[in-house]
Amino acid sequence: MLELQGLSHRYPHAQANALDAVSLAVPRGCVLGLLGPNGAGKTTLISHLSGALAVQSGQIRVDGVPLAQVRAQAPTRIAVAPQDHAFYPMLTVAENLACFAAAGRLAGARKRERIAACLAFAQLEAFAGTRAERLSGGLKRRLNLAIALLPEPELMLFDEPTVGVDPQSRAFVLDAIKGLARAGAAVIYASHYMEEIEAIADRVAILDHGRVLREGSLEELLSKNAMLLTLAADGLDAQMLSRFGTVEQGGVHWRIHLHPGTGPAPVLAALEVAGIEVRHAEFGRHDLEQLFMALTHRSLRD
Repeated sequence: MLELQGLSHRYPHAQANALDAVSLAVPRGCVLGLLGPNGAGKTTLISHLSGALAVQSGQIRVDGVPLAQVRAQAPTRIAVAPQDHAFYPMLTVAENLACFAAAGRLAGARKRERIAACLAFAQLEAFAGTRAERLSGGLKRRLNLAIALLPEPELMLFDEPTVGVDPQSRAFVLDAIKGLARAGAAVIYASHYMEEIEAIADRVAILDHGRVLREGSLEELLSKNAMLLTLAADGLDAQMLSRFGTVEQGGVHWRIHLHPGTGPAPVLAALEVAGIEVRHAEFGRHDLEQLFMALTHRSLRD
């Protein structure tokens, strides 16, 4: 449904691009997890898709039609649930929904139907008469979601929608978003919480310095990289271990990103011959954070 080709953007007076030749595709029924640290370009990308930023270079198409044309003809096909609270604090939940429904050109029975449906979807019926400013953090996030869903958008954009919420509200939002994709929407979910991306995404794009470092299904991304052996032992030596793969020394544990085709057995055998007693050994594939570290040599949460 959504296709980005060579999308680039540089803010005034910036020395580098915020987006640098980004190309992505998102089909209907798919959640694309957009993963990266603060400043990676996630919000800039969302701002382009929502129409807040004009395209400087590259193309954005929805069903083959340029984004600007789609937004001019049917702006409610695309909706955003932003990181910030996007409602009127002094209005009640029901009043906010009525206000935004009218802004989306809903009226009459259709307007009443969509307000009721979105109240039910976000489980906000009991708070319909509550002023938005009095809602908890989790309920405010659910109101953001309900407002975004009023026009039944085909493309949903989520920019860090669970910042500052309790675990129960986070689980609710994630389940709700997965339900939207199952119903046929295309979803982009931007976050720097890798556990959320692992829980929700069908496909993952790792973004840093405005560039897509890797993109694909979670299984594809992790299977393409070296297996990881983590060791804790006295007397470990980087030079000795480096013949088996790339070595990272960090405090108590050492990590070896093994060469293709190399398993843990030769490493453990070499340590035994050297008289080194291993206190802890763990072998498996990379998780998302480890993959990101291998690609960028820095933490996701920097």
